[in-house]
Amino acid sequence: MIPGGVDPASFTIADAAYLGPGRVANSRFLDGLDVASASAEVARRLEQAGRGRSVVHYRLRDWLVSRQRYWGCPIPMVHCAGCGVVPVKESDLPVLLPEDVRFDVPGNPLDHHPTWKMVRCPRCGSEARRDTDTLDTFVDSSWYFARFCNTAAAAPVDRDAVRKWLPVDQYIGGIEHAILHLLYARFFTRGLKQLGLADVDEPFAGLFTQGMVCHETYRDRAGHWVSPAEVEKRDGSVRRKDNGETVAVGPSEKMSKSKKNVVAPETIIDIYGADTIRWFMLSDTPPERDIEWTEMGAEGCWRFVQRVYRLVTETGGLPAIGAGIPAALAEPSMQLRRAAHRAVAWVTDDLDALRFNRAVARIYELANAISDAPADVPGSVKREALEILVRLTGPMMPHLAESCWEALGHSSTLIDEAWPKADPALVRADTIVIAVQVDGKRRGEIAIDRGANDETVKAAALALDGVERALAGKSPRRIIHVPERIVNIVT
Repeated sequence: MIPGGVDPASFTIADAAYLGPGRVANSRFLDGLDVASASAEVARRLEQAGRGRSVVHYRLRDWLVSRQRYWGCPIPMVHCAGCGVVPVKESDLPVLLPEDVRFDVPGNPLDHHPTWKMVRCPRCGSEARRDTDTLDTFVDSSWYFARFCNTAAAAPVDRDAVRKWLPVDQYIGGIEHAILHLLYARFFTRGLKQLGLADVDEPFAGLFTQGMVCHETYRDRAGHWVSPAEVEKRDGSVRRKDNGETVAVGPSEKMSKSKKNVVAPETIIDIYGADTIRWFMLSDTPPERDIEWTEMGAEGCWRFVQRVYRLVTETGGLPAIGAGIPAALAEPSMQLRRAAHRAVAWVTDDLDALRFNRAVARIYELANAISDAPADVPGSVKREALEILVRLTGPMMPHLAESCWEALGHSSTLIDEAWPKADPALVRADTIVIAVQVDGKRRGEIAIDRGANDETVKAAALALDGVERALAGKSPRRIIHVPERIVNIVT
């Protein structure tokens, strides 16, 4: 497999195989095909030769939708001795759960309730029994996106609204969603289409699988799980708060009620505030990977919250809102403007691609640039950089951003402001860095003026020490220069 548009004769394998999309090469009758087409061609030839046949395997399992639990949507059916299973009248929907249920008896709490299950048959009026099973909660969540298109509709689904709003642009969920909820939602959507209530085959246009929040686990001497709120760390040991007993620290695992390694959000918010927690969750790791919750990490994010607020409220010499920026600026001022506008461009791209941790890193860089700017930078340049910093933090730390926006003198709310736009002239770098390879193996990189001609770039690449050692006096057979991206020297 090689990248599309690349000549197989000049393509070389570097330190790792190419794993991206592309075309098959050096495979005789499969050359030039993509993976799907190549697979189909192999299957076709095997069938034609009588040596095999193409088969599709389905790994579907039964879905148990009825549960013997209190929490869940009651199944709206009534069991009558004479009429059999009869649906509840539409006028009696929804069937509500009783609020005086007891959980001190083993088994299904609804089945043990003395009166809730006893009803009249909707058809013949005789004594009957309500179904005491409840639906799997996935049943409700497998079609809510269609209902949300118009929650005021008299019918369960408004077909015109569904046609306008579905499919959902972006689906975000944990890994269990990829194999459970996503499957059920797709199943329901196919059913809605067959019933004439929807026109789409797939409910979601894109899927992004986020990581889990993890925390270390604790056990007491008896082997019982202990929650983080019940322990304290002192003198290099972990002990129970109530009796001082030493607690064994286990590996970090997904937060779960069964292992009690859950940190209550209310406790964290009381200490650090909601913005700090959001910032930590987004900044620690890429969103598709698991995140390790640590007190130290939260404290670091809290310090940054304070830092941003101080930058906004303690930076002096700011002019009135809308003050123009001088046409002629010294280099330190231009550096701050470039840092601010590049942050806008990079954070915008990162948020669009769901690279939240990278967006956070860009905002840290901008805060550093503002802190390091000389005191003689014009106030209008400082205001521009500070307003950009505040606006970029808005989606991730809305409370802090709104407070800072007001501190900068604005009477409007930040959420009503348009997203900032970067000045292309300030984003564009004067110098670019290009990687240099010899026969597909990286040998270094060159920093060169943007727009340098082909001969200048190739000469700079050949002058690298790593390239000279790799060539060992030999003349290159070919030099491939992909402008502003890479130079590949073929021997």
